[in-house]
Amino acid sequence: MAVKIRLKRMGKIRAPYYRIVVADSRTKRDGRVIEEIGKYHPTEEPSFIEVDSERAQYWLGVGAQPSEQVAAILKLTGDWGRFKGDADAVSTVKTKAAKEAFVADEKKKPVLVPKSDKPAKAEPAEAPAEAADDAETTEA
Repeated sequence: MAVKIRLKRMGKIRAPYYRIVVADSRTKRDGRVIEEIGKYHPTEEPSFIEVDSERAQYWLGVGAQPSEQVAAILKLTGDWGRFKGDADAVSTVKTKAAKEAFVADEKKKPVLVPKSDKPAKAEPAEAPAEAADDAETTEA
């Protein structure tokens, strides 16, 4: 059986994303697959690429042939270089910068007051109950 590593298209019209899959070469593009080994989202900036390196190395080792698009992705992730014998192959995939933590501007007045800052209204109700307890203990 001829096995290919190729892209399976998913998503909506004009908003594609792909899964990197291992499939029989005779199956349809989006048909039955043997295994999913990664994801590729080309519409994000920078493009999101995630490949299970261990499984990609296994399938390349047993003879699976990557499509042109998948071969380009594997070269970016360094998996193709490792398969060809370059132990120093490094991933050159760009990743998104981490979001900065939100910091409220202390100069501005907050719209909502946190619960811890609000005065407690239950204090006056407790005072008479304490007085009644004190009265009972003095009588005995």
